[in-house]
Amino acid sequence: MVTFIGAGPGAADLITLRGAAALQKADIVIYAGSLVNPELLELCPKQCRIDNSATMTLDEVMDVILQGHREDKNIVRLHTGDPSLYGAIGEQMALLRKHGIEYGVIPGVSAFQAAAAALKTEYTLPEIAQTVIITRAEGRTPVPEKERLQELAVHQSTMVLFLSATLAEKVKQDLLEGGYTPDTPAAVVYRASWPDEKVIRCTLDRIPEVFRENGTAPALIIVGRVLAEENMQAVKSRLYAPDFSTGYREAKS
Repeated sequence: MVTFIGAGPGAADLITLRGAAALQKADIVIYAGSLVNPELLELCPKQCRIDNSATMTLDEVMDVILQGHREDKNIVRLHTGDPSLYGAIGEQMALLRKHGIEYGVIPGVSAFQAAAAALKTEYTLPEIAQTVIITRAEGRTPVPEKERLQELAVHQSTMVLFLSATLAEKVKQDLLEGGYTPDTPAAVVYRASWPDEKVIRCTLDRIPEVFRENGTAPALIIVGRVLAEENMQAVKSRLYAPDFSTGYREAKS
């Protein structure tokens, strides 16, 4: 059995209980060493084999998995955040299916969720934004033409960008071209949930400046009107309004 586990955004105690339990039973762990908190490896049994996939190719990862499968080992593939987002697990799953190897997935807390917690904000506010676009800028890895930032910016929704710190100037220009204004509220969240987490609020036009001044350590870029304090204070959900009926509460006159 191969189990893909979301390690969470960084803080060791943000892994799920199910993910922690799977690590405690693992015979082999292949972890994304560039981003996964090494403290999580302390959950593994002493005899567990541990490999850092940051120094491995896909073929090398699969060689370890196939050998472990032949030896009837419990194998964990430990990815950062939630493995469904930019986790490169699709290609691994395809190879596992090709070899007839059973696998499962344990979800994790994503960095975009940890960033919202760091910002103490909500990505969706009534009448301001009801959609969150999770994407990345186009760099060495291309994106589909209809998913380029200029196209997505037309919606004026909350946008969270992964893997884009080194492309900050392009992010700014593409989002401006797509319709965001220079003074659109924005934020850069470095290493969300880690002890050295850093949160910098700014406006869209200042995002490149933030990275020039603070470097490009793992960071998320968040853009959208939900980040404006006045919007958080001015908008209230209808769910808790006295004149709003639900399946649990009758409206009050």
